[in-house]
Amino acid sequence: MKSKLTSKLLIFSALALLMFAFASCADVEPVQECLKGEQYGFLFGLLHGFITPISFIGSLFDDNVAIYAVNNSGGWYDFGFLLGSGGWGILAGNKSKRKA
Repeated sequence: MKSKLTSKLLIFSALALLMFAFASCADVEPVQECLKGEQYGFLFGLLHGFITPISFIGSLFDDNVAIYAVNNSGGWYDFGFLLGSGGWGILAGNKSKRKA
């Protein structure tokens, strides 16, 4: 009885993972014609990543507020955004260390 349940659970999990993998495949859309003006680089990515929590709250109330700048330079903006948004975890830290 247990092996039937385990095999059904394994098959269900595999199918769910497969469906998730196929659903997450997005096609790259050419947007170069739509992008005008300054492209944001590494430093703006760092800044945008750092203010992500504030931008998120703003985006809930105003459709003109975005978290991520689409008009960016690519990998360097992404890297800055990643470092900036990761800074919140570093700032939070683990302040509740027990003293023995």
